[in-house]
Amino acid sequence: MVKSRLDSRQLLTRLRDTLAEDGDGQQRLDHITELVAAGVGVEVCSIYLRRDRQTLELCATEGLKKESVHVTRLRYGEGLVGRVAKEASPVNADDATKEKGFRYMPETGEEMYSSFLGVPIQRLGEVLGVLVIQSKAQRKYSEDDVYALEVVAMVIAEMKELGAFVGDGEAMTAPHQRPIMFSGASAQEGAARGNVLLHDPQIVISNPVADDPEAEKIRLNEAMDSLRISVNDMLSATKKESDGEQLEVMETYRMFANSKGWRARLEASIDSGLAAEVAVEKEQSATRARMARVPDPYLRERLHDLDDLSNRLLRILTGQGRAEGDALPEKAVLVARNIGPGELLEYGKDLRGIVLEQGSVGSHAAIIARAWAIPMIIHADNITREALNGDAILVDGDQGIAHLRPDDNVASAFNDKIAMENQAQARFTAIRDKPAVTKDGVKIDLLMNAGLLADLPSIDSSGAEGVGLFRTELQFLVRNEMPKRTDLSRQYARVMDSAKGKPVTFRTLDIGSDKVVPFLKPEDEPNPALGWRAIRISLDKPGIMRMQLEAILRAAQGRAVNIMFPFVAQFEEFKQAKAMLDKTIENELRLGHVVPEDIKVGAMLETPSLAFAPNQFFEMADFISIGGNDLKQFFFAADRENERVRRRYDTLNVSFLTFIELIAKRCFEFDTPVSFCGEDAGRPLEAMCFAAMGLRTLSMRPASIGPVKDRLMTVDLAAAKDAIDTARLSGVQSVRDDIRKWYTDTYR
Repeated sequence: MVKSRLDSRQLLTRLRDTLAEDGDGQQRLDHITELVAAGVGVEVCSIYLRRDRQTLELCATEGLKKESVHVTRLRYGEGLVGRVAKEASPVNADDATKEKGFRYMPETGEEMYSSFLGVPIQRLGEVLGVLVIQSKAQRKYSEDDVYALEVVAMVIAEMKELGAFVGDGEAMTAPHQRPIMFSGASAQEGAARGNVLLHDPQIVISNPVADDPEAEKIRLNEAMDSLRISVNDMLSATKKESDGEQLEVMETYRMFANSKGWRARLEASIDSGLAAEVAVEKEQSATRARMARVPDPYLRERLHDLDDLSNRLLRILTGQGRAEGDALPEKAVLVARNIGPGELLEYGKDLRGIVLEQGSVGSHAAIIARAWAIPMIIHADNITREALNGDAILVDGDQGIAHLRPDDNVASAFNDKIAMENQAQARFTAIRDKPAVTKDGVKIDLLMNAGLLADLPSIDSSGAEGVGLFRTELQFLVRNEMPKRTDLSRQYARVMDSAKGKPVTFRTLDIGSDKVVPFLKPEDEPNPALGWRAIRISLDKPGIMRMQLEAILRAAQGRAVNIMFPFVAQFEEFKQAKAMLDKTIENELRLGHVVPEDIKVGAMLETPSLAFAPNQFFEMADFISIGGNDLKQFFFAADRENERVRRRYDTLNVSFLTFIELIAKRCFEFDTPVSFCGEDAGRPLEAMCFAAMGLRTLSMRPASIGPVKDRLMTVDLAAAKDAIDTARLSGVQSVRDDIRKWYTDTYR
């Protein structure tokens, strides 16, 4: 084994000087390869940078043929260089030709070099490139060599983030500067333009190299002391509010914050020449690489705790990030990996748009965004890596596209789109107070969905005729403990006050599946959407149900009220829930409380089984609301949280429309009012088809009422039904294209 001549601190100082030199990106890269080759004592040093998500390009080399620069490219996983990138871990071989995955690249002239050491150039766990050294002699590089080269690679990653390698090569284009489009999925329609507000801001480090390691370690220790204090404060709050399981999690969190091994690794990186922030990022990158390889979910969660602590430590060291209580910037578009409902509520409804890397259309964050009519995009992969606070961004919620730092042509076209939407909004405002009556005289009742007090002013501004669904679970989801009956009663009373005499339908607690409340121990279920949720939980935990029913009855103060039970799958469940309500009413009367004379009790039809319930169910229910989101996923056996299958099945599929028609006929047979509740009810084409199938009440988000009313007032419903029947008879899978063409040909 050859002794390393690499002095990492001395080399890092030279790298920093290279960063400060005049010249373009190519000159900087060339100089770095020269410095590293000389510092390590090898014939070859090469830098491969990511050209796109799956391709690496040779961008600089000392020792290989210069004509191969910007010519040689490798896919991730291809050759030893591609293997380093794919696995995000070093490859150290004394004879490269015998190493698994070796691939000879003749254009580089590398055939004379035996030894190979490649380390990933990565930042925050994302591989940006590969740093390689090679020599003619067969040489197994030492652990010190590997560590030192990783330190150099970390600084190169920071320099790349700062745009130090901008040049003619496309692979060297500085991030955070170029326009880029992200294609995701729409969770809420609409268009918005504004500026990026990162939920977890990207930390920008201007000086990755430490001038004074001892001073850097003092900064690190002070920051870690602040971190420990904040974690201890969180633990103290948890002891007051939470159960043993949450305490166990927080104790583990504190254990990581006090880890001597973590501190030792950070100090070792500082001793090698890194600034404190870069030392934290280096360790964080290693943690994220381990997270990606660990199959055990418990261990993965613990590694996530360490990752989160690293983020907190970076914010303390740099002073970057939005502090708690800061005012929301103007025209803010929230960009995040993911976000919970409580966190979103803290930002408030003044957000212009929301763009997430993860998320789902059924999440409560998406429900809140729809209630606030904030355009929202999910599955915008890697946007948090590209976006910086303040970047211009355009959110096209209709297409599920976000334009980051858009060029003038894109911005101009987007402005035209917004202008057209503003014109349409003026038209909707003009018909706000008119009833939704079709051309052939059919009246359709349009109700709004809500879940927050902030939604209720929309009952007037939208023209809604009442609240067809008030989601009571949001008050449970944003708390760390069970809400008190008096608090719920006060809140429900304010809901009814805001409705100003218009009908309000309270849906009892709908939790489980993707809606997990912090104070109920989650069940380990292989398929939670089909598991212990909604009415099943309420019937098994009658205390929660009774408390909520009492809160609703007391909030009404004698006023008429509608109560609806969610996810009823069979008649017996509805009977049990109604019996529980009847007993609660008896108890309230015995206590001398005022009870409404007019209480209507209904069920959400979200499973196909309930459509075939005994006649007695339709006779007993005062009303039925079709829960479109869940009904569609169970009808098609397609998980609505799974984007790969969710989009395969159309609401206007012939089978689904025919099923809706069957439900409507059964309800009409027993004179049971029926409505459709869900996002599809708020889409004009779907709403028109539901009305043609016989539904006379639709419940949707407030912002959808104007567009739906505008469509219904222009159409002859009988003619629409004939057009749908014609399309169904033709054998098409979905009537969407046929009905859209029929409407355009007839009314445009």
